[in-house]
Amino acid sequence: MVCLGNICRSPLAEGLLASKLPSEKFTVDSAGTGHWHVGKQPDQRSIDVARKNGLDITKQRGRLFSKDDFDDFDYIYVMDATNFDDVVRMAKTPEHKAKVKMILNELFPGENVDVPDPYFGLANGFDTVYGMLNEACDHIAAKLIAKHA
Repeated sequence: MVCLGNICRSPLAEGLLASKLPSEKFTVDSAGTGHWHVGKQPDQRSIDVARKNGLDITKQRGRLFSKDDFDDFDYIYVMDATNFDDVVRMAKTPEHKAKVKMILNELFPGENVDVPDPYFGLANGFDTVYGMLNEACDHIAAKLIAKHA
């Protein structure tokens, strides 16, 4: 799961998807394309909306997306078109590039809809983003479980 700072959207997506998959079969992680929040906890508003919905994301720490992630992960879900461009630019091979997907294409195939960044918005933006990501992660989890059953 990749967003800009790895403190709002991608930590929520990581927590959501991890909660929907068996941990002994799947590894879920998140990262940012920007370095500002490396080593920091998710934004308190993300922590709060996750907690309100029964998830604890407080153990997550921001990290920078790296070229090694292409080798370490089978799927790379990005939150918006800018993240998509930044990550694809780092791809070493066509196979790596093919791993990168817009997360909301799980709900709106081929539409390349961005998950809005709630960082500078109203507090309820985090609830909205949580709902979008929860639904997208339901789709991703169902596909992954079916594929690896």
